[in-house]
Amino acid sequence: MRLFVAIQLSDELKTTLTGTMHELKKAGVKGNYVPVKNLHLTLAFIGETTETARIREALQLVSFKPCRLSLTEMGTFDDLLYVGMKGNQGIASIVKSVRDALDSIGVRYDRKKFVPHITIIRKAAGNWKSVPAPKGDMTVTKISLMKSEEKDGKRVYTEIR
Repeated sequence: MRLFVAIQLSDELKTTLTGTMHELKKAGVKGNYVPVKNLHLTLAFIGETTETARIREALQLVSFKPCRLSLTEMGTFDDLLYVGMKGNQGIASIVKSVRDALDSIGVRYDRKKFVPHITIIRKAAGNWKSVPAPKGDMTVTKISLMKSEEKDGKRVYTEIR
């Protein structure tokens, strides 16, 4: 099973991001737009694993204080367009706790430096800088263990804890 740990976005934040994606389309930005239901903030990408039960148990031990997640600028990693965020002290603490929990049970995950972002377009091409960055925030109160699978040629994310 292909897994990752994420913060699911509030409906309000998804609405804000959807508006920005519509503006990007109107501005002629091409690419693979992320479906609204798949918008999230990845805390740890695990990938293929058979350790689902152990991961669930480890994540149950992760505790954190609710914190704010605020959208800021848009940016790119090569041809991936994202929306970044600020106020990440709390988010960074959650990431550390999640990764410590995964380390404690010896589960492998992508150890890239955590850069808080929400991917909105893959293979983006065009003048995205003409569109203002979205503004919005939400309170983070939970983390989710997510399953990623392909159904009918589309990527589908499902919360499993």
